[in-house]
Amino acid sequence: MTATMAEHVVTIAQDMFTAMIDGEPGLLTDRASDVVVLANPVRAWVEIQGEPSVRTVVATDRATADRIARALLAMGPAEPVAVEDVRDALGEIANVIGGNLKGLMTGSNALSLPVVTLDDTQPDGDLVWERALHWHEAPLVISVWEPDTTTDAKEDTQ
Repeated sequence: MTATMAEHVVTIAQDMFTAMIDGEPGLLTDRASDVVVLANPVRAWVEIQGEPSVRTVVATDRATADRIARALLAMGPAEPVAVEDVRDALGEIANVIGGNLKGLMTGSNALSLPVVTLDDTQPDGDLVWERALHWHEAPLVISVWEPDTTTDAKEDTQ
């Protein structure tokens, strides 16, 4: 994955938030210099399977994930958010970002179904690129990982 391609991820995310969540531009901002530590993290990722394979990961805290779910699912601001709504919303964000990134890659690639975790679970592999963003001043981190093929191979043989 090239640095230029990785930089497109920020634009993809901003365009997606404008179109699908906020209805207006400028509410998802790039905070590249920020270091983010998430309390009660929610992570969603998809794998772009090909040569090379990469995982696109979207991470935020649970309160922000609830707000994103409400916005994406057109729920009221005080409406309770079920775990499945959070999984659907964050999974869709990872899917859209990953699908757009897949379109920038050469070769024949396939996109996995989203994986969503509501704990400290991280994808296996090596971090290639990470960017801190803010949505309504709440942290949102997008990263790209190179999957650990030795772990994947072990899982396939068990």
